[in-house]
Amino acid sequence: MQKPSVDIQVKTLPTGPGVYQYYDKDGKLLYIGKAKNLKKRVSSYFTKNHDNYKTRVLVTKIREIRHIVVETETDALLLENNLIKKHQPRFNVMLKDDKTYPWICIKKERFPRVFPTRNLIKDGSEYFGPYTNFKTVHTLLDLIKGLYQLRTCNYDLSAGNIQSGKYKVCLEYHLGNCKGPCEDYQNEHEYQSHIQSIRQILKGNFKDSLTQFKKQMMEHAAKMEFEDAQRIKEKIEVLENYQSRSTVVNPKISNVDVFSILSDESYAYVNFLQLSYGAIVRSHTTEIKKKLQETDDELLALAIIELRQRFNSRSKEIYVPIDVAVGEGIKVTIPQLGDKKKIVDLSLRNAKYYRQERFKQIKITDPDRHVNRLMQQMKKDLRLPEEPRHIECFDNSNIQGTNPVAACVVFKNGKPSKKEYRKFNIKTVEGPNDFASMEEVVYRRYKRLLAEEEPLPQLIIVDGGKGQLSSGLKALEDLDLRGKVTIIGIAKRLEEIYYPGDSIPLYLDKKSESLKVIQHLRNEAHRFGITFHRQKRSKAALDTELETIPGIGEKTIVELLKQFRSVKRIKEATKEELSEVVGHSRATKIYNYYLTTKEKE
Repeated sequence: MQKPSVDIQVKTLPTGPGVYQYYDKDGKLLYIGKAKNLKKRVSSYFTKNHDNYKTRVLVTKIREIRHIVVETETDALLLENNLIKKHQPRFNVMLKDDKTYPWICIKKERFPRVFPTRNLIKDGSEYFGPYTNFKTVHTLLDLIKGLYQLRTCNYDLSAGNIQSGKYKVCLEYHLGNCKGPCEDYQNEHEYQSHIQSIRQILKGNFKDSLTQFKKQMMEHAAKMEFEDAQRIKEKIEVLENYQSRSTVVNPKISNVDVFSILSDESYAYVNFLQLSYGAIVRSHTTEIKKKLQETDDELLALAIIELRQRFNSRSKEIYVPIDVAVGEGIKVTIPQLGDKKKIVDLSLRNAKYYRQERFKQIKITDPDRHVNRLMQQMKKDLRLPEEPRHIECFDNSNIQGTNPVAACVVFKNGKPSKKEYRKFNIKTVEGPNDFASMEEVVYRRYKRLLAEEEPLPQLIIVDGGKGQLSSGLKALEDLDLRGKVTIIGIAKRLEEIYYPGDSIPLYLDKKSESLKVIQHLRNEAHRFGITFHRQKRSKAALDTELETIPGIGEKTIVELLKQFRSVKRIKEATKEELSEVVGHSRATKIYNYYLTTKEKE
């Protein structure tokens, strides 16, 4: 598959946060960067004049741009750090191993301590993070310290040591920061309940802690212990004001491959995320052309085997959205919720962005393929017997029942064919009657096409619900075209699509390309019809005033309106003022006409 130019790759990047990677002509990774807005950041490399020599050299070498989308700018920063350490690109500042991001640890021990660390030790302890700076860590720890009294010593608080009186309470106990579990002043059950609340806080769930503190506050207030109630109230305010952060990957998820698949009629897109020690170290999306209408599980299984071989993966477990058979020795997990489900969703999001970019690139580099894919998609989405290469859409226009008109717009291969647009004056209908007007214009349009032996469309769309659709269908029946041409109606309120004989409408995905084409048709028909209606109203206004004057033609009327701006000013002008614009003879006719009108009034 030929890669699109760098210029096209930049144009089709998403605007959300993520990490971008630059590759040279040989596929060698040059640089990894993060961005709050991927498209804006990457574009700046190619639109600015760079003072730095190395940056200018980097830009000249870039031949391919890859990216990974994430939820937040913080996630992008953490992911960038992981990838730079993993790949060490030539143009990146090298990160030392000891400069890792901080975590908050809940130590695996009796009466667990909670403290910050940069080192993840696999001893069963729980780690929350990583955090982008120690300020966030200290804020969280200060919050926890203000809410709960925990020990900070590193004593071995086994039941035997406590019972033997091995330890004595320290200054922290006397300051009220610790309840003295070392001398058995606090039991393990109470301490563990605090640890459980802290776990929820570190995950961003404050509900249980808030409920508990509000209950305590009310109990103190009922006992007239207002100072204690106020202290608890302050803790509640601290909790309510704290904003939690998101994490890229749960550190417990280690050495796992994540795969997701997205497919349409002709192609499938498989994303691969490689996780190592709780961090994303690789993202790759591949495009697969279907040959024999293969199912998603078949294509995903083939892609998993190929990608694992290509990237030399030895992971014993994979996360996927659907069940796949990839051989023995590999554990297949289909997450339903929690952090595992989030990472599969992230993989799917990257596949979606890749597909969107490919669509945009193909639209520029291979318009025929884009049209073929779009037509196949519309045929599938709208349940059509054939591809809608030729579509026509009808819309009625009348304001307060005046000057009723209709418009027909024509799309060929998903694009407007403006030379084939047609306007209709309503001839057989008296007053505002959308249904009868729709029947008239549909009948007139296709009676003429049949008489002239012109090709009929594969799809007819009427702007409106079941009523307008029934009217259009009756016109086709009168022409013996029912069943030979598909006709549907689209209602404005919820974009419902109605089919003949079916009371339940079809709802397309709001982001689907098929719906966007239909909306474009409907909006174009509405615009074209409104423009025609305004022209007709304007002409009608002229007809009632100036064109009724004997000897005054359209050219003279246009000249007068250009000068005087309104019929009222023409009526009030003197003969000399009129003569300066249209000459003495025509000025006299106009002046005398309005003079006679005034006398009659």
